[in-house]
Amino acid sequence: MSPQPATAPILSGSVPPLAVGFQPRQETGFRLADGLRPGETFLLVSAAAGDAGGMTADGGVGGTGKTQLAVGFAHALWSSRAVDLLVWVGAASRTAIVAGYAQAAADLGLTVADETADDAAQRFLDWLRRTSQPWAVVLDGVAAPPDLDGLWPKGPAGQVVVTSGLRAAELEGPGRVAYGVPGFSRREAVGYLNSRLVSFPDQRIEALDLAEDIDGLPIAIAQAAAVIIVTESTCREYRAEYAQRLRTTAPAIIDGCPQSLLATWSLAVEYAHEMPPTGLAWPALALAAVFDTGGIPAAVLTSPAACSYITGRPDAGAAQQNQVRAAYATLEQLGLASVDSANPARTLWLHGTVRASVRAYLAPGSVDQVVQAAAAALLEAWPESGASSELSQALRDCTAALRVFAGDLLWKPEAHPVLLRAGMSLAEPPVLADAAIGYWQAMASACGHLLGPGHAQAVLARDRLADSYAAAGRLAEALSAIEAALADRERALGPQHPDTVAARVNAARSLAAAGRTPEAIALYEQAVAARERLFGPAHRETLAVRAQLAAAYSTAGRHGDSLRLHEQTLGYAERELGPLHADTMTARANLAGVHLAAGQRREAVVGYQRVLADRERASGSDHLETLTVRAQLANAYRLAGKLKEAVAEYERVLADRSRVLGEDHPDTITARGNLAFAYRTAGRLKEAVPQYERVVADRSRLLGDDHRDTIASRAILAAAYQQARRMREAIEAYERAVADGDPVLGAGDVEALTTRCNLAVAYAEAGRLAEGVKLLRGALADCEQYLGPRHPMTGAVRDQLRAASK
Repeated sequence: MSPQPATAPILSGSVPPLAVGFQPRQETGFRLADGLRPGETFLLVSAAAGDAGGMTADGGVGGTGKTQLAVGFAHALWSSRAVDLLVWVGAASRTAIVAGYAQAAADLGLTVADETADDAAQRFLDWLRRTSQPWAVVLDGVAAPPDLDGLWPKGPAGQVVVTSGLRAAELEGPGRVAYGVPGFSRREAVGYLNSRLVSFPDQRIEALDLAEDIDGLPIAIAQAAAVIIVTESTCREYRAEYAQRLRTTAPAIIDGCPQSLLATWSLAVEYAHEMPPTGLAWPALALAAVFDTGGIPAAVLTSPAACSYITGRPDAGAAQQNQVRAAYATLEQLGLASVDSANPARTLWLHGTVRASVRAYLAPGSVDQVVQAAAAALLEAWPESGASSELSQALRDCTAALRVFAGDLLWKPEAHPVLLRAGMSLAEPPVLADAAIGYWQAMASACGHLLGPGHAQAVLARDRLADSYAAAGRLAEALSAIEAALADRERALGPQHPDTVAARVNAARSLAAAGRTPEAIALYEQAVAARERLFGPAHRETLAVRAQLAAAYSTAGRHGDSLRLHEQTLGYAERELGPLHADTMTARANLAGVHLAAGQRREAVVGYQRVLADRERASGSDHLETLTVRAQLANAYRLAGKLKEAVAEYERVLADRSRVLGEDHPDTITARGNLAFAYRTAGRLKEAVPQYERVVADRSRLLGDDHRDTIASRAILAAAYQQARRMREAIEAYERAVADGDPVLGAGDVEALTTRCNLAVAYAEAGRLAEGVKLLRGALADCEQYLGPRHPMTGAVRDQLRAASK
């Protein structure tokens, strides 16, 4: 089941603004705005030569209004509330598509903590296939067919609309219908001009002739109408000016931009440049033209670097920002751009043909200047952290467009910092793991070729590539890249350089993750010694590596060494930093955790009690770190068999988190589940079950019934019912968990298989043995197929089936 109807309707992504004077185009718009057509996929592509319906003479040109038709479709669905979910995705790259899908998954509450954007995107596509709620997805500006491999949205309840400059044959497939979008029909063109030109009756004389001169291209007609309005002239006067300009621009050939549009564009630019603030329209347009057409963030356009470039003043301030905003408003007034001032992430939209025309007319000597200004503007606008996923993707899109346009200009004398910032943003939640691998592979190759393999940026690129491999779970490749980076640093900087030590720590971490613990320990030990020499034994960097080494000792079964190291770390921290320093309290909590893992529960309880007292003294009882330590103490009490004390602490944690964070915060809901488990462990089932029921209700309301956390909570509730001998309710809850979980988790998921087996046991306990045996047989088949015949889960299910079949 999908998220609750109370959360609908949901709009995900940034829908471009409707053009001034937008018309639904009843003759050439395929009646797209009339409503949802579930199960259909529309491909809006450029009309081929000879396609009937519009006035455009030649096929394959831009400016026929494909995106605006999709915008009209989106606005019609949204205003009529015809869908519960509307998703608009700028589809200029595979990365942008995955990011858009991941954002939609987050908006639907489908995401799982710490999962990659790639996983979230697939979860979103799965939801589309299963849901009965009406939805629509628009993929605007698809640039390459491979970008959609494995990413085509499908589902019986929704419609997909794709816009693209590609040929229909490149995108067609099962269930997809291509429509070549021509220009306006004569009736539509005249209707548009009549609706815009209302200053005086004679203004519209020869409107049809003007439309035919311009071949019915919507964007060209819009620019012509804008010039006529601004100059208070007529269609007849504009036709004469247009004819003269057409002769001037005829020698210029711009791919995808017909001569008629080039003429209207040049006239519009000329008039815009003369309007106040005089002289700023062209540099403003030039700067915008090196970015992405699918929406440029406002912070980029009004950054100090952008304002300095546009106004020509190095000391650009608030007054210059206002001038820049006025310049872009002028461009919008002349039909050269669209502005959505309510959207900080996608504020300025530029048509692809306008961008191509501007780039073609940029003076060669000014290209480097605008490229450097644009790169600096992006860097100034990019938050160090905390950017929304939509803003991050808009900045990445703009950087990618700039990178393609600029070529080697962004590599003088080395990679511009914005190229590194764009790559680093791929590792910010939600992590675009696959995209990051491709990006850093390209950056590492370019750095090695242009700068040399020992250059700091080349080493950094390999480090980031290794991190990307690790984030994607490709540990062998991550380790190979990390070891190469470590060897390069040792060779170029020496074994004791701080950067070399940092690379050694990364290599140790990857070795530990790959299960090569002895090798990891050797590197960690070297790193600890180096950090102590560089920073001292109580420095945060030293303490962090000590903790990682201690964890590796525990993994290797060297619990004594682990405990000794934690005790030393705590001693250093207490002497150098004081008992109430945050790092000291963290060290004490880590030591308590080691005691607990080693079965030394009394020592663990004493350690957590001390940390809790210190945290309360240093930060107060309501601080989040204090609440976390209290929960750790409650867990230690429970494991030590002190159930009365454990329950009291769990109750306090729930009360505090409810008060400080609110009833609906994920940590509060987790605290409620922990309290329920403590009640259950203490045999207080009458108190446990209502808490479990509340957890299920809260997660269902906030996340939806098909969220992994809701499914898991329902299965736990079923087990509590079963323990309380409330078998009818237990079976109902198990059945619901299986029905919701199998489509979401997959037939081979261990949690889904465990829930099915628990349901089979419940059937058997309720006297429904045949149903239990049948369910176990299916579970065993799935275990053998997905987990393998030797997996522990497979053996456990086989034993259960054998026992049930006797």
